[in-house]
Amino acid sequence: MLSTFLQTTADVVEAVPVQEELSFSLISMAAKGGWLMLVLLALSIVAIYIFGKKWWAIRQAGKIDKNFIKDVDNYLMEGKVRSARALCKRSDTPVARMIEKGVERIDKPLSDIRIAVENVANVEVAKLEKGLPALATIAGGAPMIGFLGTVMGMVQAFFNMAQAGNNIDITLLSGGIYTAMITTVGGLIVGILAYFGYNFLTSQVTSLVSKMEAASIEFLDAAQARKDNKTQE
Repeated sequence: MLSTFLQTTADVVEAVPVQEELSFSLISMAAKGGWLMLVLLALSIVAIYIFGKKWWAIRQAGKIDKNFIKDVDNYLMEGKVRSARALCKRSDTPVARMIEKGVERIDKPLSDIRIAVENVANVEVAKLEKGLPALATIAGGAPMIGFLGTVMGMVQAFFNMAQAGNNIDITLLSGGIYTAMITTVGGLIVGILAYFGYNFLTSQVTSLVSKMEAASIEFLDAAQARKDNKTQE
């Protein structure tokens, strides 16, 4: 019984170095994927850059003071148009720039004010969405590049088998498949990360657009109330 236990322990100890030899790092695995892995690496860097830049821009744009619209409305009701414009300039957000354009047209018909506000809002939304199509392209293109590497690896494997003739070795096939699977994994990783990043940023832009719409409605109501007061006077 004791001899059997010792023999089993010795077998386990001998097997440990074999496992260590078979283990490999992510870097060495990626290096075996060929030049397409460099393309995927470049796409991942671009995706991270776009995500970080847009996330920060959207985050800064969403910092809206809760009392901002009320303060602008109070200034307008008191006839302090310059103070209202100065407040908008200090805020420096898409909502503030949109309201500022409306303040500049405050003495014009309400339809003109609405058009001016909507035009600025469209420009601001376009700025926020800039770069998102590129992120969506990476999300869809990276897996396709990975599949391209898969096809190329399989072609290389069968080419090596054809060249070997009757001296076919399993390593000829396994090597090509190994390269093919690595590019597939790399493409899917980059594509999945870019896809989730794109959807997250899109949801943030949508949320900010809702805030802009609410602010514009509140401002137009205040502009209409100001005109009504002037008419009564």
